[in-house]
Amino acid sequence: MMKAPTTTLSPAATEPALPSPARPAKGRISRRAIWLELFKARLSALVVMTTLVGFYIGYQGAIDWTLMFHAVAGTAFLAAGAGALNQLLEREHDALMARTEHRPLPARHLTPGMVLWVGVGISIVGIVELMLFVNALTAILGAVTLISYLFVYTPLKRVTPLNTVIGAIPGALPPLMGWTAARGELSIEGWALFAILFFWQLPHFLALAWMYRDEYREAGFAMLPCFDTDGRRTARQALSHTFGLVPLSFAPFAFGLSGRYYFAAAFLLSIYFLWAAFRFSRHLDRPSARKLFLASILYLPLLLVMMVMDKTKL
Repeated sequence: MMKAPTTTLSPAATEPALPSPARPAKGRISRRAIWLELFKARLSALVVMTTLVGFYIGYQGAIDWTLMFHAVAGTAFLAAGAGALNQLLEREHDALMARTEHRPLPARHLTPGMVLWVGVGISIVGIVELMLFVNALTAILGAVTLISYLFVYTPLKRVTPLNTVIGAIPGALPPLMGWTAARGELSIEGWALFAILFFWQLPHFLALAWMYRDEYREAGFAMLPCFDTDGRRTARQALSHTFGLVPLSFAPFAFGLSGRYYFAAAFLLSIYFLWAAFRFSRHLDRPSARKLFLASILYLPLLLVMMVMDKTKL
């Protein structure tokens, strides 16, 4: 069994044995880096960004900065808690994959008990903050997001390839939470923001799953590319969901939330995203999958930035 790095925060000698990482972590890892990894900082940042956009686009009149702060902070706590608890549930499987074997639990930087208390604690803080300082509807959506992510999507990742579609539901709720925080109600405009993020996630993750399909298969994850040996189903779904995203990307313009500059940006970004998805469907190799993945990473932030910059005054 590989020894834990000298920066380990707590002993793990009494914890159940996990498979040893195939490679040792390089260099010393700071406490800050360990916690950022536990909270899935990049994913949590995306959650915060989409919540912020949903709030800003939905708010009418002069922005209530205090309300915005609590909406974003509460959602950030929930995202961090979900990231920690997800890693707790998947720690044995993470230890089997090169891309996740150095996460805090497989690498024994933290103990499962510590992660459980921290994850549950900050998740409760997030829900309470949304309930007390935002509104009950947003808190309920936050709770649904947390529960469906941990107890529906996470176990289904080892059962059925449909997990990607199901997991896109909690993944798409943050902008709707931002909208309900601003408006206090569910409406078609808020659901349009949800739909944009829902459809965006599918080609984004299918490209990632195709690149790492062997690792997912060996770790016991039931991702579509693990079963789709010739790649046709993966290609078809990546392309069809990208096509489905295109009309939805124009919804903020159609509903009068953003103006013509946003429309032009959405048009150009959609062409680029479609080109990457089409290229992936034709080649079905790692370079084309990587280009689709990178296109998805470029597409969403630019679309959201333009949505905010060209917001129509309400």
